[in-house]
Amino acid sequence: MTTTRTSDIRTADLYGPQGAAAYHDITTRDTDEIVDLRRAVRRTPGEILELAAGAGRLTFALLALGREVTALELSGALCRLLADRAALTPAALRTRLTVVEADMTSFALGRRFGVVVLGTTSVSLVDGPGRRELYRRVAEHLAPGGRFLLTTRSRTAGHPAAETWTRVEGASGRGYRLGEHWTDPGTRVVTLRPETGPGEERVEFTSVVRNLPAESLASELDRAGFVVRTRTDLPDVPGWDHVLLEAEVAS
Repeated sequence: MTTTRTSDIRTADLYGPQGAAAYHDITTRDTDEIVDLRRAVRRTPGEILELAAGAGRLTFALLALGREVTALELSGALCRLLADRAALTPAALRTRLTVVEADMTSFALGRRFGVVVLGTTSVSLVDGPGRRELYRRVAEHLAPGGRFLLTTRSRTAGHPAAETWTRVEGASGRGYRLGEHWTDPGTRVVTLRPETGPGEERVEFTSVVRNLPAESLASELDRAGFVVRTRTDLPDVPGWDHVLLEAEVAS
């Protein structure tokens, strides 16, 4: 985990041990993408591989479909949170879940899946070379006729790249300041700053997110040997395009 200090505020990785708990707190009640992803998953049979599973915001919704789910996540802290949450669920649910700590750009599970899901616009966390490796790994793990479902969120053309700060409340009741600022037209830094009381350490958690329009991802998938079968526009705030792509390996 990378940790630095800015003034009297300590800065750490959003997906590190402390940041993972804060990330889980603000996302655990978020239902964004769940309905559309579940609908798309239902169209293709077979076991499910979820990439960048985090603490399970989508995972448990996928398990509720009654299928085997393998949840792959790079952050050990988030894997532990997911495993702890799974331990509290009925046996009929948790016995269908396998949690794997691995990098989604370099995993090898030795099996194939009917559906590979990469939600929460997590593809934006990966650079260009990493995405090429990601697509290669996905193709290796998809069963014949299987589908790759991924979401992306990008700034609408012409919308200003302004710095924004909003207040959000986590499931715990704790408040956070959520900020976004652009370092260049294609990259923004997301900052999550927990509200603190007297004597509490001031800390903020950050992550770098790339601006990846759906058209760019579709072109990348085409070059990687995929065919995009459907594009679904998802709800979002003005100024942003939120898209679900459904692709399969070209025959």
